[in-house]
Parts: sequence; C-alpha cells; structure tokens
Amino acid sequence: MPTPKAGYHLADGTRVPGTTTILNRYKDSGGLMHWAFNQGKLGKERLYEEAEKAADIGTIAHAMVEAHIKGDDPAGPLETLSDDPGMRDKAQSSFKAYMAWEGMTKLRVIEQEMQLVSEKYRYGGTPDAIGLINNELCLLDWKTSNSVYGDYLVQLAAYRNLWEEHNPDRPLTGGFHLLRFAKEYADFAHHYYPNLDNAWRAFTLMRELYDIDRELKARTK
Repeated sequence: MPTPKAGYHLADGTRVPGTTTILNRYKDSGGLMHWAFNQGKLGKERLYEEAEKAADIGTIAHAMVEAHIKGDDPAGPLETLSDDPGMRDKAQSSFKAYMAWEGMTKLRVIEQEMQLVSEKYRYGGTPDAIGLINNELCLLDWKTSNSVYGDYLVQLAAYRNLWEEHNPDRPLTGGFHLLRFAKEYADFAHHYYPNLDNAWRAFTLMRELYDIDRELKARTK
C-alpha cells in the first residue's frame, strides 16, 4: 500500500520514513533491468508502452481481489482495461484462481490497510491485510510482479513488527502469505513463509543504515 499523503509520524509529531521508503533505498533492480533487456532483444521499440500494458493485467487482477475483500463489485476494475478481450480474460482468470485459493484456505480477512507506526524503530507502514486461516492470525500481502524478491520478505517482516507492536496480545502465529499476480499474464501464485526472523534482522540493519546514510549525505552538501 502507498504511503499516506501526510506521511508517517511518531506520537510527538516527528516524521519518520515508511517501510517501502527504507527498502527502496537498497532495492534490487535486477529484475526490472532483465525485463527491459529482454524487451530490447525482442525488438520492442515502445518499451514504456509495453511495460504499462504488462502491468495493467496483473494490477487489475490485484484490484479485483481488493474490491472483493471490501465488499465491492470485483468486476469494477475491469472497466479500466482496454477493449482487448484477451487482457480481460487473463485478469478474470487470475481473480478466479485467487478465489479458489481463498475457498480452500477458508481465509477470513479481519483487518486491512492499517496505517501503523513503530515508536521503537521509528518507521511506518500500511500492511495489506491481517487474516485468519486455521484459526491463526496471519499477515497477507498482494504483489503485482513476475517474480518474488528478497525485499518482499523484508517488507513482510517489517509489517509483522508494526502489527505486533500495536497488538502485543494478538501475535501473528499463522505466518506470512504472499499472493502474487504476474504482470503480463496475471498468473496467480501463493507463497507461504512460517518464519521470517532473518528478514526482520535485515530490516533493522537497513533502518539503522538509512539514518547513517542521511547523516553522511548531509555532511557532503
């Protein structure tokens, strides 16, 4: 979820960075570069048009799921697609695959898009959702991408800390569910991680380095 327009603030009003802001400072762009290279090899002259088209299908499938969870019409986001029936079919197929997974797990979403701030680690974030599967609380996150990247896991771990810092009596014993919609074909994939302690360690180091990096840049102006 995007950072709120006003940003994230501590109780005393101090503004702090969001989870994605911290992660983007150290983000691995290899996947995007590889995609661009392949497009060039295939003679794609309108690279950005291809990127927009590829992103649309997966993004719309993602939006359909969000609409479903909120109780809105999941077909609504399809109206923003082009008149290409193939694109609509792919988005609908991806949505159906998600619905099948939801039915199998008997998922029940109990919280979504919560804007949370960690007073201890001084950062904010907006997790996609908290759900119940097998009577255990779990963290849910939806991604539109063709692969799973390490920073996704770090983000999940950071979101867990935000939730548990605000809900110490409601730990996420059910782990982490990453639900991915591929950009071009909107293929649906589910990834489950019971433990991400090493990812949390990575985030705390990134958070510390983020402040150090800002101090160093201030000294070189």
